Amino acid sequence: MDGLRQRFERLLEQRNLATEALGALEAKTGVDKRYLAAGAATLLSLYLLFGFGASLLCNVIGFVYPAYASIKAIESPSKDDDTVWLTYWVVYGLFGLAEFFSDLLLSWFPFYYAGKCAFLLFCMIPGPWNGAHMLYHRAIRPLFLKHHEAVDSVVREFSGRALDVAAGITRDVLQTLARGRALVTPTAALGADPKASASPLQKDK
Repeated sequence: MDGLRQRFERLLEQRNLATEALGALEAKTGVDKRYLAAGAATLLSLYLLFGFGASLLCNVIGFVYPAYASIKAIESPSKDDDTVWLTYWVVYGLFGLAEFFSDLLLSWFPFYYAGKCAFLLFCMIPGPWNGAHMLYHRAIRPLFLKHHEAVDSVVREFSGRALDVAAGITRDVLQTLARGRALVTPTAALGADPKASASPLQKDK
């Protein structure tokens, strides 16, 4: 318990949008920001368990703040924060892909959205216990290093075939247009007025 409490207090010492909002509330209300954070977490958990629109709230939590932090990371001169949020989005994307196949089953469980929100918060918390960092280096990176050459080979082969198909379609379209123009041009020439196409000298004669 002491370890969790110390981690919780360290999180509150971080400078980010949430801790700044808690600091502003602490200054206005006089209530310690630790109690404010604990109350907010309790209300959030209860709403995710029993509230309407828990799915939307969970997706907002997992997307809005990380997107805001990613934009700040892009605009900052440091590259370390870029790596942090790129890692988060890789984990988020894979989680979303897995959720697509399991959502219809798991969404019926009463604690599903609370667990999903806790997982996403775990993936975005700063520090060495960042969940996205841990999952990437322990699971995703080893798989990537093992199979990325085979995946690159498949992607190159697929890209080559796609380019060949596109080139073939473009060639067929151009040939069809050329044939259509060749058929239309003689017909237009036969239907034209000979007097209209004659030169002024021929008209005088």
